[in-house]
Amino acid sequence: MATGFTFVIADDHPLFRGALREALAGIGDDPEILEAGDFGSLKECIAGAESIDLILLDLTMPGASGLSGLVSLRSMAAPVPVVVVSGSDDPQTIRRSLDLGASGFISKSSSMDNMRDAIRSVLDGEIAAPKGIELGTEADAEIDDLITRLNTLTPQQSKVLSMLAEGLLNKQVAYELGVSEATIKAHVSAILQKLGVDSRTQAVIALSRIGSDPLSS
Repeated sequence: MATGFTFVIADDHPLFRGALREALAGIGDDPEILEAGDFGSLKECIAGAESIDLILLDLTMPGASGLSGLVSLRSMAAPVPVVVVSGSDDPQTIRRSLDLGASGFISKSSSMDNMRDAIRSVLDGEIAAPKGIELGTEADAEIDDLITRLNTLTPQQSKVLSMLAEGLLNKQVAYELGVSEATIKAHVSAILQKLGVDSRTQAVIALSRIGSDPLSS
């Protein structure tokens, strides 16, 4: 395994960020560890870093609404593996996290060694999930369909959808992404078609459904 990693810890609890920092410190040769306490800071971290090898994401940090935060993050850092770190380690949350593109899931109750093993597995290209938990299949047919539809969006379309969810207008999204408003309108049309909805409001509501289940941190 290569050394010189750059990791991002995204969690609003300083004590738990410290525990994750300790777990990461034993991986590679003096890794660079960036920290973010809210989703806005996480976006700044991603924009400012030359390269990132792995992101550890708390699902309930300020600015991130459950699993919709994972969707938004995957759109911003598509090639970077994301490991969800959560106190909600029920099979449904784990399964949905992995279905939405997370490369791993770590329970906040895990031991330091188990956290390290999971991170190393993801860095080796594997999917890391807690052992001994039967993930089963999605019981909610509507959520299952929505996850399937969300996974058909391109990274740019996911990014546009996430920005619409923040309340930005087409022209504001166009400015932020450095493209024409016509390009954004085309993306929005494609998003509506892929999600099977008739308006941007319905698309935003669909995305919010992914983050609507109560999660403890």
